[in-house]
This record gives sequence, C-alpha cells and structure tokens, in this order.
Amino acid sequence: MAASWEDRIASFWESADDQSPDLMLSEMKDLVDERPQADPIAVYEWAAVHDFLGREAAAVPLYRLALDAGLTGPRRPQAVIQLASSLRNIGEPAAAVDLLIELFDDEDAALTGAAAHAFLALALHDLGRTDEALRVALKALAPTLPLYGRSVSAYADDLVRPRTAD
Repeated sequence: MAASWEDRIASFWESADDQSPDLMLSEMKDLVDERPQADPIAVYEWAAVHDFLGREAAAVPLYRLALDAGLTGPRRPQAVIQLASSLRNIGEPAAAVDLLIELFDDEDAALTGAAAHAFLALALHDLGRTDEALRVALKALAPTLPLYGRSVSAYADDLVRPRTAD
C-alpha cells in the first residue's frame, strides 16, 4: 500500500538535510504539487522548507499565505511561531512580537507548549525590552518547576514593576 501524503511529509522531515538544499526543494515541490493549488497545508510545508534552509525572507510571505488561506490544526500554531521566528531573523522583531501576541491563543499553546513564549522572549530581547523578555521566559518556565514555581512567577511579575529605592 502506498504511503499517505502526510506519511511522506513526515518522512521528508525525518530525513531533512540542509546540506542538500536543491534536493530538498525539489522533493518538497513534488509533494506540494500533489495538493490543490493554494492548499494551506501545502503552502505551509513549502514555507517550512524555505525556512529550514535559511531562506526566511522567502518563507515569510508563504507562511502568511498559508495562515490567510485558513491553515488549521497543529500546523497553525507552528506556522505562527515559525513566521514570527522568520520575521525576527530578517530584522523585524516588532512584527514578530505583534504576531505572537495577536495570533497565539490558549488552544495553540496546548499544542506547542511554551515555544511561542520562547520566541516572544527572543523578539522582545531584540527590541531591547529585556525586562519584558526575561519576564515572558520566566513565566513560561515557572509552571515546569517542581519547586519555586510560585516564587519565580512572582519575581517575573516584579520585573515589570518600577523599582523603588530603599
């Protein structure tokens, strides 16, 4: 029995090698061409291979196209995170922050864990908003700590409050 398209996509990513960019693009193009034109899943996968190969500028409009075309399921939050990361990498950290704040929701977080927070913290850092970046990172970390989670969360909250001299 022939492998499904999804299985072949999974196999593609399992063997992904950024040392063979032309081959990777060719193989992904063959897979993408099997889907209807402008299929959000195919567009997402096409964006992802460009991103993987360090071609973030080419990936950005493709991620946007996939999201605008109604990308759903677990790929949607991945596309938001990957788009934000690509925006940051091409020098648009403010757009990355806006994207993660506007498009990411609790349902997405259930699928990706604290990944969005990690990329949000990186983008905030790039903008020189280091206290906010550290706060976001610590707030994401706090629930995973078996001890001191409440304390770390409280200290993170203090990062955005003005400090008073004693």
